[in-house]
Amino acid sequence: MTVTELAIVGTPAGYRESVAELKRWTVEQVAAVAPSPRSVAAAEPLAERDRWSALGGDQRALWGRCRGSGAEPYDTAVDHVEVAWRCSCPSRKHPCKHALALLLLWVRGAVPVSSRPKSVESWIDRRDRRPTGAAAGSDTSPGEPPEGAVPGSAGDQLGGDDSSPTDRDQLDRSRDERVARMMEGLVELDRWLEDRMRTGLADPALARYGTWDQLAARLVDARAGALANRVRRLAGLVGASPDWHAEVLAELGLLHLIAQAGRRLPTMPSELADAVATASGWQVRHADVLGGVPETDEWFVAGRSDTREDRIEVRRLWLRGGRSGRWAMLLSFAAYQQSLDDSLTVGTVVHADLHRYPGGSLRALAGRRYADPLPFATPKAVTIVDACDEIGQAVAAEPWLERFPATIRATPSVLDGRWVLTDATGSLPLQGDDRALGILLAASVGAASSGEMLVGMTIEWTPWGVRLLTVHLPDRTLDLGPRAEATFVGAS
Repeated sequence: MTVTELAIVGTPAGYRESVAELKRWTVEQVAAVAPSPRSVAAAEPLAERDRWSALGGDQRALWGRCRGSGAEPYDTAVDHVEVAWRCSCPSRKHPCKHALALLLLWVRGAVPVSSRPKSVESWIDRRDRRPTGAAAGSDTSPGEPPEGAVPGSAGDQLGGDDSSPTDRDQLDRSRDERVARMMEGLVELDRWLEDRMRTGLADPALARYGTWDQLAARLVDARAGALANRVRRLAGLVGASPDWHAEVLAELGLLHLIAQAGRRLPTMPSELADAVATASGWQVRHADVLGGVPETDEWFVAGRSDTREDRIEVRRLWLRGGRSGRWAMLLSFAAYQQSLDDSLTVGTVVHADLHRYPGGSLRALAGRRYADPLPFATPKAVTIVDACDEIGQAVAAEPWLERFPATIRATPSVLDGRWVLTDATGSLPLQGDDRALGILLAASVGAASSGEMLVGMTIEWTPWGVRLLTVHLPDRTLDLGPRAEATFVGAS
């Protein structure tokens, strides 16, 4: 099923399988159901035990009363199995910050096990009596509109209180309105780009972060979050280097390309339309991704790369199939210095299912594992020219691509005053911190002393150069990927 066929539904809600298996969620799952990273940030100050009374939970639900800005505490409840929530606060964001704070408390083990109050018990019973096939989602008190019916909220993919035809029609209208808002956002982006080109890159307004942040905020309102992130990163390029004019112009061109392509989705082949939709920020439910045909392989965990995006730490794990040779990327998220997913270790092999996002995307979700991870010391490596061919094909298919991995055998060297990775077929400019470079130099000296001229390594291509992620030695693996604290805005 393509992104357009899914009617551009929002962030994931289907966690039944993972919850049943893991019992307690992770911070990544909480961030995934939030309407935006700002909602997680707003929930963090409320995720304190002394802000809550009547706090409790069991294997099905969580509940409590949160002291907020109102005269009375807000009654909040979360169904963490069917993935639904309700709260007496007036917020139109779903889930609200109180539900997110309750989930964060539970993730951290701060919710005591207790018996359900009658109000929560009746809410759960009412949900269990829904007709078979009713969508999971937000729930409300009688007389309140279903949270899932609010146009443009992250709840519009979650469904309403019941699965009646009226609610379904309401959800259809919500999705249509959301698509219309996103199209309006793409039109506004293109108009803004035309104004930038008319005034030129010498315009002093470009040096003000507010110029870019205002555009990013409008794109967030239009549900084009991925484009908003690109705009904010673009702001960090202005004046950052002697060649910043060329770099900014190239990024503006890519934004124009995505904006134009996003307005032509109905005329595109389905796979290309899915790729463009993803680049624009349209999202697909986790449940829909996990419902697709899995790709089963022995996946080599080749490298890790951490960045920070809008106060949320993002981890990218690059995996390569042992039989297929295809790359895949697993994403995890953490807010406020919480732990990122470390269930997979760089340098190991895991026999598992991966479920890819629509459009032949690199991004995937981990599925069933068939065995514990095994150590693996000698990954398949290619020459630099072969790596460049693979990267070039990926960029030709998606010109807006910002990252792509490769495992090569090369040696560090200096060319024209900068460090490069080189072999007999070519060289690649190296970007990264001095610590990673120092470890790579030490590893290459050690390899040379044993008669080896080249060192196995996994790199991550970016438009600014390649980053060293992993050094693969015969007896061990060195994880040198960037950490979020060291990330600068222009290269995130």
